[in-house]
Amino acid sequence: MKDSDIQPLLALLLDEDPEAFRLVYEKTADHIYRTVYYLVTNKNEVNDIVSEIYIAMLSALPAYDYNRPFRAWLNGLIINQVNHHNRKGWRFLRLINRNKQLYGVQPWKRPDELAVEEEEKHQVLQLVNSLSAKHKQIIVLRYYQDCSFEEIASTLQIPLGTAKSRHHEALKKLRNRTSHSQFFKEVFNHVD
Repeated sequence: MKDSDIQPLLALLLDEDPEAFRLVYEKTADHIYRTVYYLVTNKNEVNDIVSEIYIAMLSALPAYDYNRPFRAWLNGLIINQVNHHNRKGWRFLRLINRNKQLYGVQPWKRPDELAVEEEEKHQVLQLVNSLSAKHKQIIVLRYYQDCSFEEIASTLQIPLGTAKSRHHEALKKLRNRTSHSQFFKEVFNHVD
């Protein structure tokens, strides 16, 4: 999702071009659905939250600053809507599998390897779920969205130093909670 691809469509959308909404939806739906999916516990709520995000996008679009990266702006909308929907915090996130194919079957992996990988992912998700909302937000933006610390700070509207310190705190908590597991040691000791 490149700004150069989406920004002209946003201008058309402001002009109430019905085709523009379809094109914006096609370019953003996968990103929005997957992000919301990993941020909520009750998967039955995903469609409702995504609908709320698109409504918020249409409402906020006139104020969008074209000098700001669209992805950061969109991530801000996503986080605000998920927080609005679920004030008690983030329930379900993904940390590993940075290629964003949590359930994608890789043809070169044996079934037993896939089963072990799925179990490890489930364990990581449970572990990340135990973090506070502010730490979960940092983890999902950093490792799921591959956002820079600058993008995270902008999205969450916090100082850059705060984003970095929350990231450090979150990793420290994850490392402390996994000191007994060799798998988790390998995962969290290579993450910074």
